[in-house]
Amino acid sequence: MLKAFRFLRGLLFLLLMKRLLPLLLFSIGLLFTATGFSQTKISIRATNHKKEPVSFATVSILNMGDSLQTQQKLTDSSGVAIFDLATGGQYTVQISSINYETLRKGITITKAEPIFSFVLANSAKTLNTVVVRTSAKPTIRQEDDKTIVDPENLAASSTNAFEIMEKTPGLFVDQDGNIYLNSTTPATVHINGREQKMSTADIATMLKSLPPNSIASIEILRTPSARYDASGGGGIVNVILKKGVKIGLTGSVNGGFNQGRFGNQFLGLNLNNNNGKLTTYINLQASRRNNFEQIKTDRQFRPDSVLSQDAYTKYPAQSYYFGYGASYQLNKKWDLSYDGRFNYNNSRNNSTNHSTIRQISTGNMAGDNYADVANKSTNFNLTQGFSAKYKIDSAGSEWNTDLSFTYSPNNTDQSFLNTYFFPVKPQTTFTGEIDNDLKFFSAQTNFIKKLPKQLTMEAGVKSTMVRFQNTTKYAVTSAYDYKENINAGYLQASKSFLGIVVKVGTRLENTNMKGHQLSPKDTSFNLQRTDLFPYVYLSRNLMKIAGYDLRAYLVYRRTINRPAYEYLNPYPRRVDQYLFESGNPTLRPQFTQNYEANVSFEERPILAIGVNDTKDIFTQVVYQPDSSSRQVAFRTYDNLGKNKEMYFRALGAVPPGKRYFFVAGAQYNRNYYQGFYEGKPLSFRRGSWSFFTYQTFKITPLMQISLNGFIRLNGQQQFYELGTFGSLNLNLSQQFFNKKLVVTLSGNDLFYTNQNDFNLKQGSVTASGFRRGDTRRFGLNLRYNFGFRKKEENNLFNVESPDKQ
Repeated sequence: MLKAFRFLRGLLFLLLMKRLLPLLLFSIGLLFTATGFSQTKISIRATNHKKEPVSFATVSILNMGDSLQTQQKLTDSSGVAIFDLATGGQYTVQISSINYETLRKGITITKAEPIFSFVLANSAKTLNTVVVRTSAKPTIRQEDDKTIVDPENLAASSTNAFEIMEKTPGLFVDQDGNIYLNSTTPATVHINGREQKMSTADIATMLKSLPPNSIASIEILRTPSARYDASGGGGIVNVILKKGVKIGLTGSVNGGFNQGRFGNQFLGLNLNNNNGKLTTYINLQASRRNNFEQIKTDRQFRPDSVLSQDAYTKYPAQSYYFGYGASYQLNKKWDLSYDGRFNYNNSRNNSTNHSTIRQISTGNMAGDNYADVANKSTNFNLTQGFSAKYKIDSAGSEWNTDLSFTYSPNNTDQSFLNTYFFPVKPQTTFTGEIDNDLKFFSAQTNFIKKLPKQLTMEAGVKSTMVRFQNTTKYAVTSAYDYKENINAGYLQASKSFLGIVVKVGTRLENTNMKGHQLSPKDTSFNLQRTDLFPYVYLSRNLMKIAGYDLRAYLVYRRTINRPAYEYLNPYPRRVDQYLFESGNPTLRPQFTQNYEANVSFEERPILAIGVNDTKDIFTQVVYQPDSSSRQVAFRTYDNLGKNKEMYFRALGAVPPGKRYFFVAGAQYNRNYYQGFYEGKPLSFRRGSWSFFTYQTFKITPLMQISLNGFIRLNGQQQFYELGTFGSLNLNLSQQFFNKKLVVTLSGNDLFYTNQNDFNLKQGSVTASGFRRGDTRRFGLNLRYNFGFRKKEENNLFNVESPDKQ
C-alpha cells in the first residue's frame, strides 16, 4: 500500500509540479469522445414498481456544470416529460410525486440514449394524513466543487454547534478549536457565506453559543473557486443557518444536558413564520457549560535539567444567543433579506500549575512551586447582515449584493498567585487586564450571467475592513492598534464541452495591513501588496457502475494565508512564570499552490489525492533565550521556510436504505518542512493516518441509533508530534406524540480515548507531555415541534404531511 501510494504521489508530483496543465487538458480531450454542442430532445419516463406510469410528477433537471441553471416540468398522463438538453452535458435528474420517494440520479446526454426511464419507490407507510418516508437526501453528497453535510442526526445529540463540528464526518477539530479538512493548515469558518474575522478561540466560543438545531447544512469547500477569498488555504467550512422557509407558523422548543466530570446544559426556542412573500424567524438559546483540561509537560532547558509542569484548568461559562432575521420577495425579480446575531459570553476559568525543576542525572530538586491563575472574561458578538438578489432572466442569471458588520469587544481580568515551596520564598501576587475591541465590515457584489451554449460568466468585487485594538495592563501598559483593508475582484467562466465541465477563473487581491504599538514604545509596521490567484476546475463523467455515475475532478488553485491580528501584536503576555507568548510584527504571508484529483460516485466523494506546496510558511515556535537559566521560554510565530504536503483521502458508503446507512473514510497526510530555525537548517518529516465513520440504523419506524467516531495515528499539530488518539460516539433517538417530540440519549468519547501524548523537538527545545480534557460525556436532548405548516418535515426521520387545500 505504501509503495503504491508513493508511486501515485511521484506520478502526480511529476505532472503537477511541472505545471503541464496544457498537456493534461490536451490528453483529456484525446481520451474522451467529442460529442458536439448540439441540443438533443430527451424524454424522462417515471414509473412505479408495477411499471405503471406516474402522472403529474415534478421533474427537475439541474446542470452539473452550473447549479443555478435548472429546468422543471410535470410528467404527462403516460409519465413522460420532454426536455431539450445539450449533447454531452451532465445533469442531475430529480423526480418527486405524492406517495413516492424523491429520486435523484445523474445522467449524461448522448444521441444514442434519448430516453431515460426511472422507477419511483413507494413511500414506506401511510398513516391517517401523514406520509412517512425514507429520505433520499444523502447525509454526505458532492455538489459541484463542495461537499454538503446534512447535520440533522448530529444535531439531535449535540448541545451546541461546536459539538456538531466535532462529530461531522471528514472534519477534525483539535483541542484549540481549529478545524482541519485535507491539510495541516486550519480551515476558514464562514457563517452564511460570510467570513468571520475573529481568532480561533473567539470562533469556537461563538459556535458553542449557537443552538444545535439552527444549522441547515454544512458546506465543505476543500478547493474553493475564485469567487471565494484567497485566504482559504486550508479550505472553507461554511455553516448555513436555518431561516424559516416552511409555509405557516412553526417552531420548536429544545433542551438538554450532557455530563462528564462537569456538565453542560442548554434551553432554546425557535419561531418561524412564512406567509408567502415575507419570512421571519427568531432563535433563542441560553446555555451553561463547564469542562476541564489537563496538560503535563517535561521541557529540558539545559543538558542536565528538566522543568516538569502539571497544569489543570476549569472552564465554566454562560452564554446567551439571539438570532433573528427576515426575508421579503419584493416582486418576481427582487429578493431582500436581513439577519442578525447577538452572542453574550461570561467565563470564569481558573488554572493551577504545579512546576518542579530537577537535575536529570541525580534527581535532585532545584525548584518546587505552584502558580494559580484566575481569568474573568466577558465578551459579546453583534453581527448584522443585509443581502439583495436580483433575478435577471429565467435562465438563472442574477446579481447578488451582501453587506455585513461585526462588533466584538472582549475584556479579561487576570490575577496571579505564586507559592514557592523550594526554595522557600514569600508568595507573590499581581494582576493584569486585557481589553480587545474588534470591528469588521464587509461589502461584496457578485454578477452571474447565463449565455448560450452552456457558458456561464461570473464576476464580482469585495472589500473588507478590520480594526482591532488591544490594551494590555500588567506592570507596564501596552496599547496596540491594527488596521486591515483587503480589496478584491474576480472573473470566472464555466462551460461544458466535449463531455468536460471546465471552470477557469482568477482573483486579484490588494492587501493593506498596518500595525501600531503605541506603548510601552512606539513601533509600527506596514504591508501593502497585490497578488493574483488563479483557479482551474475540470470535471468529467467516467463511466456508470450499476447505473450510478462515476465522476472525476481535477483542481488547481493558489491561496494566501495572512497572519491574524493576534499573531502580530509584539507585547509579551504572561502564561505562567516560565512561559510568555507574543506576536511577531515581521511575519510575512504564506502562499500555497494546491493540486488535487478526486473522484465521486453518485454525488458522494470517494477518492482524492493532492499536493499542497507552501512557501514562507509561518507557524507557532518556542524559543529559549540564551541566558544562564534558560528556564523561561517564549512562544511566538515565525516564518520558517517551505513545506510540501502530500495527502490521500478515501471515502466509502452504503447508499441510504430504508433502515441502514454507513459511511467510512481514511486520510493520509505527509509533510516535509525545510527551512531555518534559531539560525540553523531545519528539516522535519511526518506522516499521519486518520480514519472516521458515521452509521445509522433505524430499529423501528420511530427509533434510530447512530454511531460516529474517528481515530488518528501518529498525528501532527504544527511541529508537535502527537500519539494515537480518537473518539467513539453513540446516540439513540425515539419519537413520541405523533412524531412531535424527539428524545435522544447520547454518549460521547465512550472509551475516553480523545487524549494524546505529544513530543516537540525544535532546535534547542525538547519537550514531551500529555493532554486530555472533559471529553467523555453522557447526555439527554429533547426537541418538541409545534405549529401549522403546509409541509411538515421532521428533521430526524423526514416526515411529510400532504398539502391542505
